[in-house]
Amino acid sequence: MAEPDEASGPELTAEEIIARLPSSALDERMGIEIVEVSRDRVVGRMPVQGNTQPFGLLHGGASCVLAESLGSIAANVHASPSHYAVGVEISCSHHRGVRSGYVTGTATELRAGRQVATYHVEITDDDGRSIATARLTCLLQPVDTDEAATRRNGGGSSGGSTDTT
Repeated sequence: MAEPDEASGPELTAEEIIARLPSSALDERMGIEIVEVSRDRVVGRMPVQGNTQPFGLLHGGASCVLAESLGSIAANVHASPSHYAVGVEISCSHHRGVRSGYVTGTATELRAGRQVATYHVEITDDDGRSIATARLTCLLQPVDTDEAATRRNGGGSSGGSTDTT
């Protein structure tokens, strides 16, 4: 497999990579906003309101969604343009509850290789207190240029094989 680096194609800025990623209906539903993207880190925030469990606290699953979204973007920044990233494992520890405001997540690289990339995501409240930490591991898949061209031209992928032999 080719090394996911600038030797695989033209160097793209982090913003260009983000612009090429498909939109995420879940991120939109959760209210996730990406506020910073670089090769060193990805930062995003999410409102607590609308993402709570029955007791009024931020739902732990919402923290995981934020962590996976930020870590996946970071992995795609690393892997692009020759590869794309898919999450294969996430673990998240919740340290304190939060009832209002926003939470902010910061994804930083733990290890980014040719086939696998792992990120640490620190999630804090509006006062900068840690509310959760997560670790996300992504598998880096080579871009299928025919499939990528189809997606860019408005075609979709069912996710399954189209081979009928």
